[in-house]
Amino acid sequence: MKNLTILVVDDDPVVRRLLEQRLKKENYQVQVAEDGYVAEKMLRQQFFDVVLTDLMMPGAIGGIEVLEIAKDINTRTEVVLITAHSSVNTAVEAMKKGAVDYLEKPINFDELFLRLDKIANMQTILRSAQDLQVAMDTTETAASETIQNLEMQVTKMRQALDEIENILRDEELADYNKIAMALDIVTQS
Repeated sequence: MKNLTILVVDDDPVVRRLLEQRLKKENYQVQVAEDGYVAEKMLRQQFFDVVLTDLMMPGAIGGIEVLEIAKDINTRTEVVLITAHSSVNTAVEAMKKGAVDYLEKPINFDELFLRLDKIANMQTILRSAQDLQVAMDTTETAASETIQNLEMQVTKMRQALDEIENILRDEELADYNKIAMALDIVTQS
């Protein structure tokens, strides 16, 4: 469960270090970025399962922009916004843009870990569903090939039976010739 890769984005070095230490202590793989610019560069170089980003950061790339960048690069990356200035409007905007969750400062680590476990569980379910889809596609392909082969065999057998029937109905042939010709068809099939 704890094999999530997490990018922590926060301009406050104390918060950044605290998040990094607590997450590593829980066996998450963690990297940090001090602003949205560094986060963007890191997101373009490596896949992260989760981005924990401060909402308000200096510069043109704040938390909402980090969210948009992360989702543009890979829709499977889940983004959790963290802020000291929570508002319903901001939370709604973040969710509309694809944030999986929203946390207030000071961070309740029990709540954060529960949310990360939820993300990990959802990713496990998604991977299982994808594996199941691949297995179903493989089974469907094999079944389709088997049905096609059986249909071809049935067609050949019908043709052979039609030939045998025509031979057996032919009154100009002697019975022993009919039998010999019918047996030839059977052995060739």
